[in-house]
Amino acid sequence: MEMMLWNIVLSFLSGLVLWLIKHQWDELQRVQILLNRTREEVAKEYVTKVDVHHDINRVLDRLDRLESKLDTFIREQKSALG
Repeated sequence: MEMMLWNIVLSFLSGLVLWLIKHQWDELQRVQILLNRTREEVAKEYVTKVDVHHDINRVLDRLDRLESKLDTFIREQKSALG
């Protein structure tokens, strides 16, 4: 009788431990999925340095073109007046 009681207690405890391990494993998987989604969202919101430099260079090129057009316009106005 004592051996049967001991088997029941050990079975219950081992079942409880296995259930706790499975629960923790499932929670770990859930946290990993959330972390991966967070990483994806962060990647959508930020740009790389290369992208920023490329965009800044495009803006500076446009400003240089605008400056040269303004210089040409001012020279034409001066020559028309003088």
